[in-house]
Amino acid sequence: MANITEVAEAAGVSISTVSYALSGKRPVAADTRRRIEAAVRELGYSPNAGARMLAGSRTQIFALTEPLRADSHAPTHMAFVLATTIAARRHDYDILLLTDEQASAGMGRVAASGLVDAILVLDVGPDDERVPLARSIATPTVFIGVPNDREGLVCVDLDFESAAALAADRLIDAGHEVIGLIGQPDVAYEKSNFPPRLRRAFTARAAERGVRAVSRTSGVNSTSADLTRRAVAEMLDDGVTAFAVHAADDVHLVVLAELADRGLSVPGDVSLISVAASFDTAALPFPVDVIPLIPEASCDLAVELALQSLSDEPPEATLHLIPPTLIVHGSVAPPRR
Repeated sequence: MANITEVAEAAGVSISTVSYALSGKRPVAADTRRRIEAAVRELGYSPNAGARMLAGSRTQIFALTEPLRADSHAPTHMAFVLATTIAARRHDYDILLLTDEQASAGMGRVAASGLVDAILVLDVGPDDERVPLARSIATPTVFIGVPNDREGLVCVDLDFESAAALAADRLIDAGHEVIGLIGQPDVAYEKSNFPPRLRRAFTARAAERGVRAVSRTSGVNSTSADLTRRAVAEMLDDGVTAFAVHAADDVHLVVLAELADRGLSVPGDVSLISVAASFDTAALPFPVDVIPLIPEASCDLAVELALQSLSDEPPEATLHLIPPTLIVHGSVAPPRR
């Protein structure tokens, strides 16, 4: 089957012009469109999706770019993939999942082919390689996450700063004067945007409230039970009486186990709150208060914005933040005096 490069060569135009003509996202001169249509018919380019797009209709497909790497936390990532798929199906859309570790490669292919109506971007990094590509293609793109440079982009995310402040306030309002944050592995603070945002906001809120905050990570390249236990021990020795945990469920289990091994009860001796958890903290050995990261909230909004981008009134290129909520399970109490 012919590819878009061959269509562009046959029509004597650029690849981007072919993409614009097929997607209808930007105007193309009538004679140029006729040459492209003739090349598509002659070469048999994408006979199904191409024919629909030339007729001016949609493909009913969204691409979802989610690079799967060795350090990916699969349960969390798959929760977002599932939530996006369900949200899309409610609008009669299918999802084309792109898992290339070199994320821009797959995204570039589908944008050039005109096979999808919009692209949804997951696992967004601070200096994400898909950012400049999103700005250069005609296909509407929505980021579920926030890169450092978001100018001109439509982004959706939990308000991690407010979530961190809410967690700190929950512990401080209970009377704790030294609070701790057990975070994600070191690599998450290099490859993801939200862990450092949350950590900075937690520390800043404590400072605003006149309380000391201590933070530790839960591993290096992945979560480590030994390093997590050591972090809990060091923080307890440093006077921490309440913990916020921003990490996967296995880290929560290790924290609870270390506290139990030391004969400390929750919340009698130590208070505990989970921040931005995408799993059910009520299912832990001791149910833990949580400010949840709900995949459905982010993904539903992202799909709605993608659909709006196909209308005559596309969404503004801005950051759409989802306000945090607190679910209380009884794991926070005043410190023991």
